[in-house]
Amino acid sequence: MAAGLAVRGADAVGASARATLVSHDVPARLAAADPALWGPAAEAAALTRLGWLHAHRHSRDLLPQLAELAAELDDLDHVVLAGAGGDTLAAEVLAECLGRPVTVLGTADPGPVRAALADRPARTLLVLADRHGLDRTTDAHLRAYRRAWAGEGPDAARHVVVVTEPGSELAARADELGAVVIPAEPDVAGPWAALTAFGLVPAALAGAPVAEVLDEAEALTGALDRDRDNPALALGAALGAAAGAGRHTVALVPDGTGLDGLGRWAGALLADATGGRLLPVVVESPDSPGATGPGVLTVGLGGALGAGVGPGVAADVAVNGPLGAHLLAWAYAAATAAVTLRTDPFAAPAAVPADEAPEGGPPSSVEGAIEVYAPSGAPADLAGALRWLLDGLGEREHLVVTAYLDRHADAAVAGLRPLLARAAGRPVTFGWGPRRTHHTDPHGRHLQITGAVTDDLEVPGRPYTFAQLQAAQAAGDRRALAGRERPVLRLHLTERAAGVAQILDTAGRTRT
Repeated sequence: MAAGLAVRGADAVGASARATLVSHDVPARLAAADPALWGPAAEAAALTRLGWLHAHRHSRDLLPQLAELAAELDDLDHVVLAGAGGDTLAAEVLAECLGRPVTVLGTADPGPVRAALADRPARTLLVLADRHGLDRTTDAHLRAYRRAWAGEGPDAARHVVVVTEPGSELAARADELGAVVIPAEPDVAGPWAALTAFGLVPAALAGAPVAEVLDEAEALTGALDRDRDNPALALGAALGAAAGAGRHTVALVPDGTGLDGLGRWAGALLADATGGRLLPVVVESPDSPGATGPGVLTVGLGGALGAGVGPGVAADVAVNGPLGAHLLAWAYAAATAAVTLRTDPFAAPAAVPADEAPEGGPPSSVEGAIEVYAPSGAPADLAGALRWLLDGLGEREHLVVTAYLDRHADAAVAGLRPLLARAAGRPVTFGWGPRRTHHTDPHGRHLQITGAVTDDLEVPGRPYTFAQLQAAQAAGDRRALAGRERPVLRLHLTERAAGVAQILDTAGRTRT
């Protein structure tokens, strides 16, 4: 244990891998930010992507500015985060784990956008987070809020805080808006940026104790160059060894001791770092389908263990400790696993397709509140198409379920993951669209769920609505997957509540 972070069970899985890493001096080299650790092909990217190792120290420079800004804007107590990619995921999870209310707008679905706009607009602080410039969705969010603040005149600028790299297109736009700009480190990207301005600013402005998180990360730093008593090394060795032994699925299971949202961020980090060699699956509870099984490394994770508080999940590896130590340790472990697996942890993800008009074509069948758009060769009916999708999963394949819906009003659709995992006996992941494109796509078959919009919302100054933007994003995902020859079954809900209930009922009766 170091810095209150306990990793149990790792040596039983990764003792040999840890010995190999130590023999190659990996702990000291990684702690010293050696970009050659992942081979010549990865060295150029690593040179500009290792800032996460010391981000918790550099981020201390932000604390006075954040404290001053929070005091100045103390009347704006509804913090809304808008942005794209892994940068905003880190902020969302950090705020959630710290128990601070931050509304996250990562969607073009009109429902959550309309709800956010209606919630205390005069007391809303909009944090725009993007490394370079705004994508179409975040631009639409900004436009909608600027209309909501139109009556405030020049004072509307105080509602916007921008987090971006110095000199970016977004920084220039922030100057035009008169918004406050908080610079982000240029050598940390995606989920690796949890301890930078991207992760810390929204939580801090919502009143979270981010200085404590930085203290927790700092307390772990002294262990990272050690060969022994280094929990992050033990975790990374176990992850790398599991994949080498054919356990390619990492089930991330909350153990009931807190930090329940952490698995989403850790999973994105592992997916990026291991290039598809590991498939992280966020599992709802220890007894949910997919939490254990052949080819699965079960990892329980949660908060610090105290007197009378023990781990609540039987796991191959259990990781417990304070949030800041988790954030640094998981990044170190992901980078270490990539050394063992010989992957490039900082390779750029596949390009996200441009938002275009959705393709046409009638559904293959209509059943109740669901239009079925079955791929070529699949049965046209709902039950048959689902069975076909699951039956086709190969030994190394998994099912990816993506819902382009309202994550609050349509939250029940997430129940599909355990139902389909039970039916398939194979890994099943679930996420809300738009998707983060991972390196795991070559191993996935896809179920995409879209829904009718009954109350659309205009995007001010643009020739499209939020619903049209969302439909175009979903269509772009389908085209990208088709270009990679990945099968996609689309289910369109003509009435959302009834359609969700119908899918869950059908999935519950599906057997491979």
